[in-house]
Amino acid sequence: MADIAPLHATRLRASCNPEQFSFDTTATLDDHPGDLGQDRAMEALRFGLAIGHADYHVFVLGESGSGKHATTFKLLRERADSEPVPPDLCYLHNFDEPLHPRLLTLPAGRGGALRADMQTFIRELGPAIEAALGSDPHTERIEALQGAHKTREDSALRELGQQCAEQGISLLQTPDGFVFSPSREGEVLTPEAFDALPEAERTAIEAQVAEWSDRLTDLLNEFPGWRKALREALVRAEHEALSPALAHLMREMRERHADLPEVLAFFDIVVKDVLDFAVEGIVIDEDEEEADKDDSSRFGRYQVKLLVDHAASTGAPIVFENNPGYGNLIGRVEHVVQQGAQVSHFNLIRAGALHRANGGYLVVDAERLLTQPFAWEGLKRTLRANEILIEPPAEAQGWSGTLTLEPQAVPCALKVVMIGDRELYYTLMEHDPDFAKLFKVAADFDDDLPRTPENEQQYARLLAMLGRNAKLLPLDRNAVARMVEEGARFTEDAARLSLQTRMLADLMREADHFARQQGCDRIGREQIEAALAARARRCSRYPTRVRESMLDGTTLIATSGARSGQINGLVVIELAGERFGHPMRISATVRLGEGDVVDIEREAELGGAIHSKGVLILSAFLAARYARHQPLSLSASLVFEQSYTPVEGDSASLAELCALLSALTQLPIEQRLAITGSVNQFGEVQVIGGVNEKIEGFFDLCAARGLDGTQGVVIPAVSVRHLMLREDVVEAAREGRFHIYPVTTVDEAMTVLTGIPAGEPDSKGVMPRGSLNFKVAAVLADMTAARHAFADGEGEGKRRTRSH
Repeated sequence: MADIAPLHATRLRASCNPEQFSFDTTATLDDHPGDLGQDRAMEALRFGLAIGHADYHVFVLGESGSGKHATTFKLLRERADSEPVPPDLCYLHNFDEPLHPRLLTLPAGRGGALRADMQTFIRELGPAIEAALGSDPHTERIEALQGAHKTREDSALRELGQQCAEQGISLLQTPDGFVFSPSREGEVLTPEAFDALPEAERTAIEAQVAEWSDRLTDLLNEFPGWRKALREALVRAEHEALSPALAHLMREMRERHADLPEVLAFFDIVVKDVLDFAVEGIVIDEDEEEADKDDSSRFGRYQVKLLVDHAASTGAPIVFENNPGYGNLIGRVEHVVQQGAQVSHFNLIRAGALHRANGGYLVVDAERLLTQPFAWEGLKRTLRANEILIEPPAEAQGWSGTLTLEPQAVPCALKVVMIGDRELYYTLMEHDPDFAKLFKVAADFDDDLPRTPENEQQYARLLAMLGRNAKLLPLDRNAVARMVEEGARFTEDAARLSLQTRMLADLMREADHFARQQGCDRIGREQIEAALAARARRCSRYPTRVRESMLDGTTLIATSGARSGQINGLVVIELAGERFGHPMRISATVRLGEGDVVDIEREAELGGAIHSKGVLILSAFLAARYARHQPLSLSASLVFEQSYTPVEGDSASLAELCALLSALTQLPIEQRLAITGSVNQFGEVQVIGGVNEKIEGFFDLCAARGLDGTQGVVIPAVSVRHLMLREDVVEAAREGRFHIYPVTTVDEAMTVLTGIPAGEPDSKGVMPRGSLNFKVAAVLADMTAARHAFADGEGEGKRRTRSH
């Protein structure tokens, strides 16, 4: 096997040549539309917004900061501007069922006009009623009707009195009512005088009194009918007095709304209600306790509740509900406290985001929606029923007994766009059948795009757009080139560019701060570097402490010498969005056994499932390569030394396997090297993440102790394309003071780590003597023989015991 050469410095960082850009600064560049690399997502989004069928709502998914919000809103605005403005939504008092306010939909802008007209009507209604009913002609007419009624009653009673007086019977009115009494010559007989009359005469008088009492009763029974007729006459008089006044108040209103039959019908209902109840309302308001009521409270039921006003709208509405609670989405009915009790009326109905977005687009954040009680169920219920029904959550769940308003449902015709991450989308698809039915279009935003010369040019336009949107200084070509490099590093792939626009914009803002502090009129590469350095310093406490503990010997990490069964693995820690790499000692011990490899991290419940899987894979590799025709007669232990936190991932499995082979053969591993990579059952080295941070973490430790030209890191060859190392690391590699070794197999890794060739089998399958694999096979053969000998000896001992 040929020696493994370290990578040339040019392969450690894919630099961007600023000379490829023809502009001086981004000020001369046109804005990019913002959908760079999102062709698939944009196609899906356009399809979902354009399809007119129900249940084709859209879920926009992607990583946070990928620009999906901005891109979605940009496309929504383009569509909404060319779509019609939806109607205004109003609620009216239901005169037949007050607990069920009526819905009134009007052309955009007409709802506000109707509300203003009704407010003017209400303001003028009280004075108009008082003027009409207090006018002299009406007053005289009322007095005449009441006088005629009184005269009629008095005349009938007087006539009855005259008729009975002719027969010697007088009709008397007492506090207790009317009574008949005998009289002589106009004088009412006293009881004594009546008793002195002959019995026959007394009997005749009593018969006459009884007869006249019946006639009086018949007469009094006619009085209610006369009074009813009077009331009807009074009502007619009031209607005839009020009708011209109401007609005058509504004349212009009817003309303005003549094209709206529903509004005219509402006017008719209002007029009828005023004619029926206006007098009663005035009487009530004249009560001392109600005297301070204004016209709006006296005639509040005539108001128009304008729920959604589109007077100022152009195109279809786009509503982003930042706090998608149940009431904010569906709407709610508020209450006021009167005399210790909660009451409500149709003017206390409040619109929700669904009402405001009706006829257009509603955008909600999926995670915020799902964390609000009842909100997700309320949204699904609305979309399934295609109507917005305002009801309290308790009513919606069927467990409230409170009496409240039940407004008429609003027909729902809108497109809902939910924005969230991929994990949430797939969770909903798997566990919520309603979600799969309602949100049939997924617009999946990419996190990166291929790094090609054409895309680097487009990337510059994207940076120009981000800078203008944030009102930043323009970037010169050197700054753009540095941003391209950082975009590639962020993706952990030198051949791709990050589309995390939030990260890019934040870095540009910080660089803009340094540029303005220095009085520059543009952002240069120096300001980008300063922003990155300042960010690294702000987040450097943890990696600095870890490195200090290694330098002072608290954490045992060697960067010189050699030792068997001990290796420098590499780990990555992510804290608050920042990633740091540092070495960690991994050790292995080997003894005679039955093929068990003990993962101490797993036994201590500190190892995650993926890490445990990696250990099982390296165990399978050992058995498959070295114990195909004999039992694997060893037991081994692997551990991350001085590790007190959970370990996850398989990127240390290559290091663990190398440590195990070293412990088995007692071949020392060079401690000047660190290693990272995962391994499969065939001994092939696989790609890992965080390769840049891992290399830089070991480099920083070596640099702090002094680079001697021998230190370096062993990485998977397939991870070379991910390298975007810091400039100081690249410079050290260029000067031969630090090295990066790419390997494809565990054999290559062991060759680099030990300096001993791994050895390849000849045509007969025999390994070269002195090679690593020869030593491994020999040690395992010796261990197998020892195990057999031990088993035979133990068996012989048992037989001797039985023979005795």
